[in-house]
Amino acid sequence: MIQLENVTVIRNGKQLLKNINWTVQKGEHWAILGLNGSGKTSLLNVINGYLYPTSGKVRVLGEEFGKTNIPELRKELGFISSSLKQQLKDYDSVLSIVLSGIFASIGLYEAVERKDLDEARKLMKQLGIKHLENSQYGLLSEGEKQRVLIARALMAKPKILILDEPCNGLDIIAREEFLEFIENLAQQEFCPTLIYVTHHVEEILPCFSHALLLKEGEVYTKGLTKNLLTEESLSQFFGRTVAIQEEQNRTWIAIKS
Repeated sequence: MIQLENVTVIRNGKQLLKNINWTVQKGEHWAILGLNGSGKTSLLNVINGYLYPTSGKVRVLGEEFGKTNIPELRKELGFISSSLKQQLKDYDSVLSIVLSGIFASIGLYEAVERKDLDEARKLMKQLGIKHLENSQYGLLSEGEKQRVLIARALMAKPKILILDEPCNGLDIIAREEFLEFIENLAQQEFCPTLIYVTHHVEEILPCFSHALLLKEGEVYTKGLTKNLLTEESLSQFFGRTVAIQEEQNRTWIAIKS
């Protein structure tokens, strides 16, 4: 699904990523964990073809960058970020925003077919937002907006769905509801490969079988999530002694004084 070989990115004399080696296989869901400035955004921009590596090879869905049509390839990637949320128009209806995912456009400017309407309503029902189809986007809660963005992304039937810190701006109740929604989504047959980016350990759900820990632009470690979220590993990763607690199959951490 994704293969990065010795990927290094240097811009304006600053090294954003260094020798990234990472492979995502079909059937895996990954969490990417890193503090602010660790290179998470740069890594996502490389995968989406917005940032070209200074050296190294990038393959996404079997297509090697530099030898493929990246705009066409992007149609098979769902990318949900805070910048996309801010671009959408508050007065647009939920249904029109979901339908715009077919064309990857901000706003709906083309005619849609009956089958598209049926698919949009089916997705909204599956994601628990069917009752909001005529609501204005700007009147939704942050959690509802995130579900709308996911429905919009799934309209294009992407093979990979990237969630870039999707819980930013959510209160604790909305966050937990959204995370429950993601866990349920991962169990659905129609769910694409998930890449979930966060700097909060407790957001790493049981569905994320694998994790990549990114630090100062480098892969600190990667592998099975259950092997990485330990006190020893996380203490070394954060450079602070931490205590962990397992609750509801999730790992919660606190920094020891």
